[in-house]
Amino acid sequence: MPYPDEIVLPLRQHAGNPATLCVKVGDHVERGDPVGLADGWISVPIHASASGTVTDIGWWPHPDGTMAMAVRIKVDRYAPQMTRPRMVPHWEGLTVDQVVQAVQDAGVVGLGGAAFPTHVKLAPPADFVVHTLIINGAECEPYLTSDHRTMAEYPDRVLFGIRVMMQSMGVPKCVVGVERNKPDAIAALQQALPTDLDITILPLTVKYPQGAEKMLIQAVTGIEVPSGKLPVSVGVVVQNVGSVAAIAEVFETGLPLIERIVTVSGHGLRRPANLIVPVGTKLRDLLAFCDGVTPDAAEVIIGGPMMGQAQANLDAPVVKGTTGVVVLEKHETRLDKVYPCIHCGRCLEACPVFLNPSLLGDFARVHRFKDMVDEHLADCMLCGSCAYVCPSNIPLAQLFQASKAALRRVKAGAT
Repeated sequence: MPYPDEIVLPLRQHAGNPATLCVKVGDHVERGDPVGLADGWISVPIHASASGTVTDIGWWPHPDGTMAMAVRIKVDRYAPQMTRPRMVPHWEGLTVDQVVQAVQDAGVVGLGGAAFPTHVKLAPPADFVVHTLIINGAECEPYLTSDHRTMAEYPDRVLFGIRVMMQSMGVPKCVVGVERNKPDAIAALQQALPTDLDITILPLTVKYPQGAEKMLIQAVTGIEVPSGKLPVSVGVVVQNVGSVAAIAEVFETGLPLIERIVTVSGHGLRRPANLIVPVGTKLRDLLAFCDGVTPDAAEVIIGGPMMGQAQANLDAPVVKGTTGVVVLEKHETRLDKVYPCIHCGRCLEACPVFLNPSLLGDFARVHRFKDMVDEHLADCMLCGSCAYVCPSNIPLAQLFQASKAALRRVKAGAT
């Protein structure tokens, strides 16, 4: 996608602490220059995705529905958009700590949507032995095909990123899980497989929500991650295929994460496409490049239709974790009217982690968050399966998402 006239870079684009501002209004930045620095271990820097001048620093609509501190950059119209000369790290000569530092300095995060800092996964705790690296190529959300195109068009880059991860973590085995509805991606990866590494391309049954971390581990290894535990507790680390490709790019070009592949799709869009989009591009500019929306377009969602969030403001920008933008027409959206729960049990049958969404929903409506914790709210992956099957149109997943945010605020206030 061509560079827009303005990019907006929220300092909060990843799990953990937001980046710390390091520019001021009037500064001129080149493509790849930092505008925010990492604030601690679970944090990454934010880089300018285009050359331009900082025009404002202030609160701006964030794709998650809140307001976030952001840096607005007026893009230089006639700039060549070249990055400053930078040293490309030769990963084979680096120590594990230096590889981890290079990945953090490049601002690489999980590109599957959660945006967890990737360098943290490269340095698992010393008391855990990781025996398997699982690469998540399932991409089970409807409409989204950004990971599919990454595997089909950049298989060498994906496998190079896997090589860097395996060596830096000392992991002897890697499995790439790809759903069977992506035969061209499976073929491309198998054709590019190196002979000196134990990497397996595993075709998976097509089902939702198999792309969730714990679901994928069970599908690939047969191991169930215990409630409240991380994958590393069972000797496994999971990484998104897009993140692996981003790691490779760091050691191929030295560039930080300043652009990503975004699926722009849906019946409400005139020209669906998979685009390489500069981070910070406003949704209205992205949709305009795809020839705009149809007259019947009713809802714009960042992410997929199951786990994504409807947007109230098209000035919200594409961030690092934006996997896709889906535009739905009026007939595809459900009526807003919510009816009382009839206790049919469909949500219990649909929940992939065997929670009681009906009970959790009752607690959420009266703000009984402590009871929700006792009912294992932390295990909910917000897959939306319960809300999808609910005949009463109760927005269960949205209630759980708001409850998790409320619990985080309560904990922050307590500390």
